[in-house]
Amino acid sequence: MLLGFVRALRAAGVDASSERLYAFLRAVSALRPGMRADVYWAGRATLCGGHDDLERYERVFAAYFGPSGGRAARPVRAAPPPRLRLVARQAPHGPSAPGEGEPTGPPVAALASPAEVLRHRDVGELDAAERAQLRRLLAAFSLHGQTRRSARRRPARRGEVDPRRTVRELLRRGGEPARLRRHRRVERPRRVVLLVDVSGSMAPYADALLRFAHAAVRVGRTEVFTVGTRLTRVTRELSHRDPDLAMAAVAAAVPDWRGGTRLGELVREFLNRWGQRGMARGAIVVLLSDGWERGDPELLGQQMRRLHALAHQVVWANPRKARPGYAPLAAGMAAALPSVDAFVEGHSLAALERLAAVVRGARPVAGPVRGADGA
Repeated sequence: MLLGFVRALRAAGVDASSERLYAFLRAVSALRPGMRADVYWAGRATLCGGHDDLERYERVFAAYFGPSGGRAARPVRAAPPPRLRLVARQAPHGPSAPGEGEPTGPPVAALASPAEVLRHRDVGELDAAERAQLRRLLAAFSLHGQTRRSARRRPARRGEVDPRRTVRELLRRGGEPARLRRHRRVERPRRVVLLVDVSGSMAPYADALLRFAHAAVRVGRTEVFTVGTRLTRVTRELSHRDPDLAMAAVAAAVPDWRGGTRLGELVREFLNRWGQRGMARGAIVVLLSDGWERGDPELLGQQMRRLHALAHQVVWANPRKARPGYAPLAAGMAAALPSVDAFVEGHSLAALERLAAVVRGARPVAGPVRGADGA
């Protein structure tokens, strides 16, 4: 459960390294693992590396362990009651010697968080309460693209010698010896472009995927489009700080909710109108769709090849991929796969965390997919 909490922090952008994780677990074991306040302060002291991490930590902790009556950041006089679940051993069936099968001690109390179970649940199968908790967890998400070296340089202690600054320093000192000035290239995250399918077949997942996109727009260089029967740019609507206001703005802006799917025509429209002009050049393009195509699959294959030639990486997240026995037999999915660098799942919170890791540069679990046979 605690490992799941740390994974949620990493997905929110907190640099919770393995050393910090080990320190967190040691701190919790030294305190009272069943007490919410002790777990909070142990994580706050060991997992946060700066002021930027504190706000993310607050949001993730409240979403993962549930809201508390007061602000957790303030010291509490009396700790709230622990969320415990008693787990008792059951005696084996059949005759046994005296003393065998009896528990060696009292039932063990363990901290149980429903968020760890929720992380692996299919979004389409959640009830209203679970969806509300999922929305709180998605609000703390963070999505950053892989870094690239830009043409600009900045002063640095190590790197290449900066001749201009070095000469200016020598002139300022009147020709006296001076330390060499150095500079290095600036690293910036690549742009991320999300194409979110809002057709009828994706209706159970559309809200969660758009909230995932909302969190990505707030923290990084991310552009978001919805695809169905029309292509709609919703980056401005998703820039609202409040997730519910952002979802309401998207609902008003998108005219083709729960309609059909024309992926080939819409990918072509995206490339002709935005992608070819620079939005897709060197970017990480993520398609969140089940691959059902009502149009010509050959057209989708052609446009995916164009997209692959422009983008740095093309990722396809399919919520149906996690189902037992799934195979990319849909015509649209089979036509697009040869131009996809990473084919991942997108049905749960844990799957979206893995998707965020792939966008940051991690290799997918199954490796890149080339063609339907490889999937």
